[in-house]
Amino acid sequence: MSVESHVRGLLESGDLPGAATEAIRGLGPDILRYLRSILRNEEDAADAFSQFAENLWKGLASFRGQATLRTWAFRIAWNVALNLRNEPWNRRGRRLLTGEASGLAEELRTKTVVRVARQQQALDKLRQSLSPEDQSLLALRLDQQFSWEEIAEVFSRSGKPIRAATLTKRFERLKDRLAQMAREQGLVD
Repeated sequence: MSVESHVRGLLESGDLPGAATEAIRGLGPDILRYLRSILRNEEDAADAFSQFAENLWKGLASFRGQATLRTWAFRIAWNVALNLRNEPWNRRGRRLLTGEASGLAEELRTKTVVRVARQQQALDKLRQSLSPEDQSLLALRLDQQFSWEEIAEVFSRSGKPIRAATLTKRFERLKDRLAQMAREQGLVD
């Protein structure tokens, strides 16, 4: 049984804590990899993942199913990452690990072995030079293998939908720009 159908079944039966636990356990490793990829800092990714788990736990009751659970969860993760980047004072505060969701997030984070090897410094510099939106676009499309429609759902803000075709074109321009930057730095011929 897929995570999506299992969580929906638990929601339909009224087991919100069980649904939230299964959603975090089932989607958590991919979300954590995504956050590590776009935040590039283990501590920030851990903070973001903990906040993601809290937000998912609190918001699951309002999940309407208009998008897939996976897409909805990645939208939460993207918003958490944006908030973390946009509010650096938030990172300076003392980290509080309270509640079931934070405990579950910490358990999953510590169980997950850091498998992502450090990329070459030059390639990392290229990626870091991109805007947060471009970094997220790369991570969702390449690392998470999201469809264009799913990425559009993640990036859309209430009242401001983004078309998948717009993202496709942006991705093509981004690939060209990265290739040019790599050539300029002598990373490719």
